[in-house]
Amino acid sequence: MNAKPTFPRPSSLSITVSAALATFIAIGLLTGVALLFQRDGVPMGQLAAAEGACSQSVYVSDREACMREWLAAARASNLASK
Repeated sequence: MNAKPTFPRPSSLSITVSAALATFIAIGLLTGVALLFQRDGVPMGQLAAAEGACSQSVYVSDREACMREWLAAARASNLASK
């Protein structure tokens, strides 16, 4: 008696289709994440400059407000120069 179960071999077409679908999904997810970072992200250089400009604030809430104002002014001047 054979105790090992035998499963049917998947066809090469189903393997190819599965691999193509997995690749398509992976590329779509990576592209989506990259686009979200580009759209919503603030470059680290600007964040570091804003943090340095607002380092005199003692309270975190004041520092965050200062950084938001500094970044908004930097973006406004950036848009005006284009």
